[in-house]
Amino acid sequence: MRGRFILLFVSIWFGLTSVVLAFETNARNAMVVDLDTGTILLSKDANTPYPPASMSKLMTLNMVFEALQDGRISLSDTFVVSANAAQKGGSKMFVREGERVSVEDLIRGVIIQSGNDACIVLAEGLSGTEARFAEQMTERARELGMMDSHFVNSTGWPDPGQAMSAADLVYLAIRLITVFPQHYHYFSETSFTWDNITQDNRNPLLTMDIGADGLKTGHTEEAGYGLVGSVEQDGRRIVFMFGGLPSAASRAQEAEKITRWAFRDFAMKTLFENGQEIDTARVWLGAEDRVGMALDQDVELLLPLQSLDQIRASYRFTDPVEAPIRAGQQLGELMIEIPEMETLRYPLVATRDIDPGGFMDRLSAATDIVLGRIRSYTSGG
Repeated sequence: MRGRFILLFVSIWFGLTSVVLAFETNARNAMVVDLDTGTILLSKDANTPYPPASMSKLMTLNMVFEALQDGRISLSDTFVVSANAAQKGGSKMFVREGERVSVEDLIRGVIIQSGNDACIVLAEGLSGTEARFAEQMTERARELGMMDSHFVNSTGWPDPGQAMSAADLVYLAIRLITVFPQHYHYFSETSFTWDNITQDNRNPLLTMDIGADGLKTGHTEEAGYGLVGSVEQDGRRIVFMFGGLPSAASRAQEAEKITRWAFRDFAMKTLFENGQEIDTARVWLGAEDRVGMALDQDVELLLPLQSLDQIRASYRFTDPVEAPIRAGQQLGELMIEIPEMETLRYPLVATRDIDPGGFMDRLSAATDIVLGRIRSYTSGG
């Protein structure tokens, strides 16, 4: 006998009466992600490539950190400064042609001082030429799944061929935080002195006392003002990118607004607990006539407070289920629908073993079928 799918609906109601307005960013493009859960809190034109300005230096740093991780270089290794690097315009570390600079100092020069000269020294030290390094950046981006990224230089210097999306920048930031934690502390350093010149970190979040600890600002006339940032509060971390703002002041204001919204308007909620029985299914040809169905994990989600009263859960399962049944065997699935998010699905599993029934159980089941057919025939006559 074949089972049939039963679909049931359950409403989840948290009794909230207040409604919080959705966040609207002034940025041209933006993405905000909760790191622990991977929940996308905000996405605005996030997959469109734009000029990344100095935020593309994060990819240069990724290449350097990978070289450190692979043992190809060490923090104490030194690279010579070429004329090409020393003469580069824009933001600078102020390295001098012909001097040798350690990899660690160059990393600080890139992160804290946004030095274009430091980027080129690293690029030439790793790959011979900046052009070859940029090709390797693009190749590596493809390998990492960053399909909206293309590089022609290591600095973010304006060029039609230099492009990244908000989604790629957020992914890259998460990678720098999680894959290279031993180097992430550089992003939170507030100043760096080289050759008696002290420069402050350009990240405006570091002085706001909101838990910010990285990553990188960017600005060109074409790209506007942008920021890739990360903030941790009470053990919860968000990573975000936004770009296209008209001024450094508006960038700082938008960064603070996004941060406060992301922590204020979202909360972790346990909707169901591991082992919680959702329903029972009938058993066909078994020693018992019903089996419980439960979740095999906690369903704990980061949810928008404004939408808690709109969350719906439904579940479907095969009914009846033919014996034998083993504890942990999947019998159905729980589906949770949250406004403006993909439907989440969780397996419903049997709570215990059900062995096949004996002769009398099978005879009783066969009798039920016969009686069911007779009743059906009679009611139709």
